[in-house]
Amino acid sequence: MMIALIAVATIQSVAPAQTPQTPQTPEPIRLEPITVHVYKDPDDAQRLPISVTGVSGSVLRAAGILQVSDAGILAPNTFFSEFTARKLSNARFRGIGSSPLNPGITTYIDGVPQLNTNSSNIEFMDIQEVEFVRGPQSALFGRNTLGGLINITTERPALTKWTGGVTGFLANRSEWDGRANVSGPITDKFGVRVTAGHEARDGFTINDVTGHDLDYRRTSYGKAQLWWTPTSKWETRLIVTGQRDQDGDYALNDLAALRRNPFHASRDFEGVVERDIVAPTFQIRWEGSRFSFGATTGLVDWKTRDVTDLDYTVLPLITRNNREKDIQFTQEVRFASAPGAPAKLGEHVRLRWQTGLVFFTQNYDQDAINNFAPFLLSPQLGFPVAQHSPRSALDDKGVGVYGQVTSTFGENFDLTFGARVDHENKEANLRTFFDPAISPENRVIAEKGFSNVSPQVAASYRFAGNHMVYASVGRGYKAGGFNPASPAGSETYGEERTWHVESGVKTLLAGGRLSANASLYYINWSGLQLNVPDPTVPAQFFIRNIGKATSKGFEAELNARPHANLDLFATFGLTHARFADHTSSGGIDVSGKKLPSSPDYTFTTGAQVSKDLRKSLRLYGRGEVWFNGGFEYNDANTERQKAYSLANLRVGLRGRYAFVEGWVRNAFDTRYIPIAFAYGSFAPSGFVGEMGAPRRFGVTLGVTF
Repeated sequence: MMIALIAVATIQSVAPAQTPQTPQTPEPIRLEPITVHVYKDPDDAQRLPISVTGVSGSVLRAAGILQVSDAGILAPNTFFSEFTARKLSNARFRGIGSSPLNPGITTYIDGVPQLNTNSSNIEFMDIQEVEFVRGPQSALFGRNTLGGLINITTERPALTKWTGGVTGFLANRSEWDGRANVSGPITDKFGVRVTAGHEARDGFTINDVTGHDLDYRRTSYGKAQLWWTPTSKWETRLIVTGQRDQDGDYALNDLAALRRNPFHASRDFEGVVERDIVAPTFQIRWEGSRFSFGATTGLVDWKTRDVTDLDYTVLPLITRNNREKDIQFTQEVRFASAPGAPAKLGEHVRLRWQTGLVFFTQNYDQDAINNFAPFLLSPQLGFPVAQHSPRSALDDKGVGVYGQVTSTFGENFDLTFGARVDHENKEANLRTFFDPAISPENRVIAEKGFSNVSPQVAASYRFAGNHMVYASVGRGYKAGGFNPASPAGSETYGEERTWHVESGVKTLLAGGRLSANASLYYINWSGLQLNVPDPTVPAQFFIRNIGKATSKGFEAELNARPHANLDLFATFGLTHARFADHTSSGGIDVSGKKLPSSPDYTFTTGAQVSKDLRKSLRLYGRGEVWFNGGFEYNDANTERQKAYSLANLRVGLRGRYAFVEGWVRNAFDTRYIPIAFAYGSFAPSGFVGEMGAPRRFGVTLGVTF
């Protein structure tokens, strides 16, 4: 904006006096429009009857966000329960959480669902937008979106000119990241985009026995994309993503010891956590004058290996070698009315529609070996014993059919009906045994099917042009399944369902310079699935149906652009998530207790500013503070994390072809423990946990063209 004004003033000052000048009208100051894909086609987020926070690529770059959990602080009632190992990152919305095998919130990457959360937390490369959609999305997206979804989309290659660059940062704890990208046209209809990089840092946690850092990170990543637009109606995209993580061990330690002496542990064995992901995606889209067609084919192939000291003490008691691998294939075919061209049912009624078919398969294998020291299991067993808990194979295949219609009456009233039918079949081959065979093998070979219909209804009314009120009711669904390992009798778990009621208001004020959105919601669970520790095997979890629960709360989002060079933002979320009366977990009455890992509130506020120093030279800065209201670690509410806050700051200078930024995350070095769980006799306090990331600061440099 400032550059344009300076340019106009310069032209006017040097032009001949007799030459008449055409007055230049400055562009109006407005908020950046947020386009989301909640209904699978691009839509204005302010016109949809749903709670969605879209984080654009420009905001991701301005905030230096390189992973999904860092973007999550910009959405209300959003919290990530994650370990230092990147494969274990589980999102929670409004009290609804995830387990890796059966998530309640599914991450979609370029239209491909991550059926296991082990593949959902990957490095951000060329990201166009991240959407945090809260509330059940089962009517369109089916199983495992009863709490919402996270939608990540990749920016398309350039078709007009070649662009690219090299960027990197250096930070404390010997942290560095370097990446290069290039994008451009092969022809005027065929473009390519390639990004690759490597990241590494020392660990945050010191092993006092050896003096080594435990939770270091090493990651290599890349993404290649081909985009072909043979005509104005057709487009095809091939996106191939790969990542390899070679990290250190989990930073787990006794909870009380962590609180006394953060970022320290004492153990005789130091392990590793490795992960490899390859994910090709192929998309086809055709848009006609009356309807559109699309197809997305996705393959996700990942494997992990984590080796750790399972007793987390200085004694040589137990180690664990856990290997997992998963191959998933998904295929979606969709027909819909053409965007911007609804069918006319009368003079004052228009209809938008869509229908689709989804098919998926998933093959998951795990072999987790717990190695026990002599005499640990029994005074009579004076030799080491290996326990395979589990060696399992889970095969899953399913199909879903969905449809949705939105009727617009006049210009202001929308009524949306949607429903999806899902059916899936699960097969399990579960083995738990000892080597040598000190007891009989426990083996379960079973098969089970699950079917469901998920409806949703929403109504919205727009008035005075930029104001909308809405209400919706929908049913969320998560299939049952098999636990790879669990206490005897808990090998299977049942379906989970929710009814979700929401009402809200969305407004644009001050000529588009201010948006204010707010919503109220109520969730009623039945068959609530909870991921709980297995009391018979250390550091092993399984899914158990607890019973009923409710969650109710409030959300608000405020964005303002009072000046072309100033953006202000704030979000607030309040969650009251409780187990229902007469609910027990593992024989313990949890009636009225808080759902674990559900913060009482979240609050984010911040600002982004910039100033043009001269032509092609801009100074900018950004800061945000995120407040977490505290949460319980377990369903019995015996241990909790108190409220805490994190502050991030960034300042930079950008020229035509280069930029430099200084930044700090967790600026005040807040100490907090985002994840902890019950651990029996090996932990004096009864719990083990991991510290959240300490203060990090560094410098980012980049050259672009």
